[in-house]
Amino acid sequence: MEVARRNCCRIMSFNIQLSRFFSCGPFDPPPQIPSRRVVVTGLGMVTPLGCGVETTWKRLLEGESGIRGITVEDLKMNGFDRDTQLHTFDQLTSKVAAVVPCGTNSHEFNEELWLNSKDHRSIARFIGYALCAADEALKDANWMPTNQDEKEKTGVSIGAGTGSISDVLDASRIICEKHLRRLSPFFVPRILINMASGHVSMKYGFQGPNHAAVTACATGAHSIGDAARMIQFGDVDVMVAGGTEASIDALSIAGFCRSRALTTKHNGAPREASRPFDCGRDGFVIGEGSGILVLEELEHAKKRGAKLYAEVRGYGMSGDAYHITQPHGDGRGAILAMTRALKQSGLDPNQVDYINAHATSTPLGDAVEAKAIKSLFSSHVVSGALALSSTKGAIGHLLGAAGAVEAIFSILAIHHGVAPLTLNLTKPDPVFNGKFMPLTASRRMAIKAALSNSFGFGGTNASLLFASIS
Repeated sequence: MEVARRNCCRIMSFNIQLSRFFSCGPFDPPPQIPSRRVVVTGLGMVTPLGCGVETTWKRLLEGESGIRGITVEDLKMNGFDRDTQLHTFDQLTSKVAAVVPCGTNSHEFNEELWLNSKDHRSIARFIGYALCAADEALKDANWMPTNQDEKEKTGVSIGAGTGSISDVLDASRIICEKHLRRLSPFFVPRILINMASGHVSMKYGFQGPNHAAVTACATGAHSIGDAARMIQFGDVDVMVAGGTEASIDALSIAGFCRSRALTTKHNGAPREASRPFDCGRDGFVIGEGSGILVLEELEHAKKRGAKLYAEVRGYGMSGDAYHITQPHGDGRGAILAMTRALKQSGLDPNQVDYINAHATSTPLGDAVEAKAIKSLFSSHVVSGALALSSTKGAIGHLLGAAGAVEAIFSILAIHHGVAPLTLNLTKPDPVFNGKFMPLTASRRMAIKAALSNSFGFGGTNASLLFASIS
């Protein structure tokens, strides 16, 4: 009887709770988010053309190259004996790279400042590049908040493609030599990709979203697009966003060599090695660096009198759902990403003045992207009104940083009214004809809207559309 009584009480209690739940009815709809426009107010760069936006942009427009032959020292194998270093170097089929110039001059990356102090033991090179570029971007935007509310309304979104592979290689050597106690306690914090975003957040006290996208060669673009949406959604007013990469090391280069992704024909002429859209292309040139933007809600930027470079008008994403490294022959993934960016922007294809193509200098990828652009922009592109180029001819492929650096090039094209050239384009791919042709010289022109494409391994695609502020 007692058991029956307890069960009856439980059932009555449950029924009472159930009736209370249903009597409350459904929740009211969530509050509507007001439409918020996002603008670019600061830029920062570390690239193979130099440290800083002004240096990089000037050298890019003048047709200079940041690509050179690599040396044994570039492989970052200091812990290995000399014979192993030389043997590894000899086996590499590609011996060119786009390396960030280091030194103490104003246009060089200062390793002593960003990497070598006692406070920097947890900072790998890719993190140092991001810190340097973020410092320039924040100073350019004149955004150094001191009060708590402003810090809480500022976030960071910086991704990378590979992190610090050189640290992984060195740690593997230590384990193979049975010297586990010599492994640095900072090993894990040095290799984690989100630590670039984390260190920027900690340095400036930014307590908004702390985010890191990892989408191979589309990382930089996704980081910017995601950050813009955080501002649009009202999470924050300001985001420090972009990508970073430090991939010039033995294991990274060897891995891409084994996948036959890197150029091998131009080891004796490094500056001619990266050839986007050219018939002589045979693979990309691996590169490194960082591109960082300060994104801001439009009214917030106006209120404080910030400089306005451009507006983030569209962000499109797609998946090829086809192959781990090769795009589908009809370019459907690229078309979807560009179409979605256009739809979000409210612009028609014929209102886009310049496209910074992803084109990496690979035989298949460049041709497929060109076909996709021709298919989507049709009469606009064949009329010659749409300027097109791939800046990878000058800086190589910066992997996780590529999308951010090329987004900055697109923004600067709008800001300065100059479309940058494609270096080393001497015999264009047959997909081009008539007025549908990549630029072989920088062109002065009015650019009100520019599209930047980024496509990555795994079939991940991103397109960013920037427009002038009217």
